[in-house]
Amino acid sequence: MGADNIVVIFDFDKTIIDCDSDNWVVDELGATDLFNQLLPTLPWNSLMDRMMSELYSQGTKMEDIVAVLKRTPIHPRIIQAIKSAHSLGCDLKIVSDANVFFIDTILEHHGLRECFSEINTNPGFVDEQGRLRIFPHHDFTKSPHGCHNPCPPNMCKGNVIERIQASLSTMEQKKTIIYLGDGAGDFCPSLKLGDGDYVMPRNYFPVWDLICKNRSLIKAQVCEWGNGEELEHVLLHLISRINSLNHNINNGNTAPLYSIDCKPQTVPGAAFSQAVSVPH
Repeated sequence: MGADNIVVIFDFDKTIIDCDSDNWVVDELGATDLFNQLLPTLPWNSLMDRMMSELYSQGTKMEDIVAVLKRTPIHPRIIQAIKSAHSLGCDLKIVSDANVFFIDTILEHHGLRECFSEINTNPGFVDEQGRLRIFPHHDFTKSPHGCHNPCPPNMCKGNVIERIQASLSTMEQKKTIIYLGDGAGDFCPSLKLGDGDYVMPRNYFPVWDLICKNRSLIKAQVCEWGNGEELEHVLLHLISRINSLNHNINNGNTAPLYSIDCKPQTVPGAAFSQAVSVPH
């Protein structure tokens, strides 16, 4: 049975890949000291654009940046999880505060780009001089995005999720959203998910801590993961069970075939119980 009723939305840095792509490129190209000097003086996207200009002026070529991106650490089970979810029929999307050049390059290297129907991130392109330019997703110099959650000024992921939800609401078939993330910026989209959706925070990362502290604000079921193997097990098991539940309902049986308990323990800040029984 296909899973075309499921939309899986991934963060990118520290979720699909196991690092921050901006820091990875800067560190691997030996520009960490300059980056740290400029960090207090510029907004993040402007800083990354400046760093690309500085590297270009020092003789760094696009091939050097691409080579660094191709060796970005990514867990092999996450690669397989993405391919499996896509082959099952899920609609996969990315909402990330990285940039489109870094994301596209990494995904294409691992044969994953065609798995995603949509990538929402900061623009990035190579200009006529052969220099990589990076710009903010939202031009906060003209107007703020107005969100009061811990979103960076250049991107409110919650606004992006609302746009995706509005698009999905026009479709005949009801969609279930599974959202995966790790950072503080992933808290706002978690708040936008409804009853029947799922959020998969990476445990002991900022979004996990925020959800622990604000559990009553989250309508979606919460299903944690910690590494690539756990992400694959939990995600694919969730897809299977959502499919089974929908099949059950479509055949006239309104009683659920299973129970998923993803609620945190009652102790503040305690770990969430696993969404499913995950074999190891």
